[in-house]
Amino acid sequence: MPKVAVYNVSGAQVGEIELDDSVFGIQPHAHAVHEAVLLQQASLRAGTHKVKGRSEVRGGGRKPWRQKGTGRARQGSIRAPQWKGGGVVFGPTPRSYAFKLPKKVRRLAIKSALSSKVADSNIIVLDQLQLAQAKTKEFATILKNLKVERKALVVALEHDENLALSARNLQGVKVVAADGINVLDVVAHDKLIITKDAVAKVEEVFA
Repeated sequence: MPKVAVYNVSGAQVGEIELDDSVFGIQPHAHAVHEAVLLQQASLRAGTHKVKGRSEVRGGGRKPWRQKGTGRARQGSIRAPQWKGGGVVFGPTPRSYAFKLPKKVRRLAIKSALSSKVADSNIIVLDQLQLAQAKTKEFATILKNLKVERKALVVALEHDENLALSARNLQGVKVVAADGINVLDVVAHDKLIITKDAVAKVEEVFA
């Protein structure tokens, strides 16, 4: 089992923790991670893009000129696609980009993402993380104590309003609950900061 240090909010090591091999110690599966990231990004797309076809563009009901005898090419409507102001051929219409992945692939992806953080020493386990009130400065001090200078994903056991409010003005920092941890967030952030009780929750769900 991979063993990592446990720190307090002052940045001092207060112990060690053994992580579950089946969650934090597997051989990362890059393709599963890639598919899971695509799944999340596709689900975030609004899909509200829209252009008008020739039947939706205003006007063009009258034939611009008679069929024969003018010497010009025959035309049926000034709103045909070849005309300026005409309809668009095969343009985008509202759609959903969402697709599904098998449950086993999704679980493999999150395990792979977590295991990559452990393998690259980009995981920090805290004994606890609580703020009496929402203070961005106090949260920034905690990150400084932990020597976190890059994008960080903070995982707590449950949603904590004080943590969320304290972190939202810090660029590159995001706070999620243990049951909301996902592949896209883990991959998009350089450091994973997670509390001991959140580790237990993640292992309980994915082991």
